[in-house]
Amino acid sequence: MIEDIYTEFKQLWRDEYIRYISAFCNTKGGVLYVGIDDKGEIVGVDNAIFLLENLPNIINSKTGIMPLIELIDKEDKQYISITVQPSVVPISYNGHYYTRSGSVTTELHGSRLNTFLLQKMGFTWESMIEDKFTIDDIDNNAIAKFKSLAVERIPLINTENDTLKLIDKLQLTTDNKFKKAAVLLFAKDTQRFYLQARIRIGKFLSASDIQTSDIIEGNIFEQVFKTLDVLKTKYLLSTISYEGIVRKEILEYPYEALREAILNAIIHREYFTTSEIQIRVFKDKLVILNEAKLSKEITVDNLMESHPSKPYNKLIAEVFYKAGLIESWGRGTQRIVEECEKANLPIPKFEYKDGTFYVIFFKRNYEKENVTENVTENVTENVTENREALIIKLITENENITTTEIAKILNVVRRTVARDIENLKAKGIINRIGSDKGGYWKVNDK
Repeated sequence: MIEDIYTEFKQLWRDEYIRYISAFCNTKGGVLYVGIDDKGEIVGVDNAIFLLENLPNIINSKTGIMPLIELIDKEDKQYISITVQPSVVPISYNGHYYTRSGSVTTELHGSRLNTFLLQKMGFTWESMIEDKFTIDDIDNNAIAKFKSLAVERIPLINTENDTLKLIDKLQLTTDNKFKKAAVLLFAKDTQRFYLQARIRIGKFLSASDIQTSDIIEGNIFEQVFKTLDVLKTKYLLSTISYEGIVRKEILEYPYEALREAILNAIIHREYFTTSEIQIRVFKDKLVILNEAKLSKEITVDNLMESHPSKPYNKLIAEVFYKAGLIESWGRGTQRIVEECEKANLPIPKFEYKDGTFYVIFFKRNYEKENVTENVTENVTENVTENREALIIKLITENENITTTEIAKILNVVRRTVARDIENLKAKGIINRIGSDKGGYWKVNDK
């Protein structure tokens, strides 16, 4: 027996251990054993009968729940099991809320507590009513902008001239009262209601030395376009080239990749916190960060692969989708990677730590890669050939290696490795023997 998300051991009973009961109820349920030590060995308790008779009332008076308590005889010793089921409502102990992660019980504070309480009550922050917001606070220009963008996905939208009906059709009202998502999307002065709903851009000489900064305000529709404009005109360089007489400007980071990253930050951020979305521009990289909560089904490791679409703010995401700004298939992070690969830039890095999500774009290291700004087709071919040579080396060393493992080692997406492997197969250099799961690689004698 070991401690895990469902199991906790205590040698004796103390009332403070009710916090573990709270944590089990607020997570997935579980069992607290009294009379078993941390190693999972039965030590027994002397007052087992007393606990059996009194613990139900003690726990009920502190939490409002009635657990299943059993007396167990084993190895000539008696111990107690206290079993609780997951609760549909939040369960506190002395006014504090706890959850379980692995074998660790943690008290919830701040934004994590707010998120937990809202979810337990079946609410999200964006779906709550903003009582102070009225139809007079709607920005008609924002409505017009949305309608012009949404005409392809909602063909008859231009025939709807009643603003209230339009917002209601977008599920942004309840009983003619506006939800917080409506304020973020269509308010004349969003920051009058939520000051934190803005984007801060800064140019950094070092991690602590900031050279200049800008704050992007307005509704979140405006913020997308304003932010991209400010980045283009003030913070990022563009390379000028010509195709015939056509002048082309190539931004040092791909425009579409930046756009996707900004949209993702807006859609997935936690708006009830006091923090802002930040964009930090350094000499060699650009970092976009925001407080966010990843879905349980999604981890940082699978963001570059195909994954389900799980927007944290579903109402906002749906409006952005109808406006044609995003797709509904969870491909935002993949598109970011693809655009950087097209631009011959390193693959961006995705990180999630302490409740904050980071997207880190890197500039090309020209000296290290020994290339110039005028990247030619020959250079691209050489890079591919070098990568294929590395794939052959990895397969030779480990015939059971997976494409996912190769992608991680080479710091590319799995799709790129799969394409290279198909090329190697077509050249007759490698073969796959057996199935994808149970087979192995063979390098031919060439």
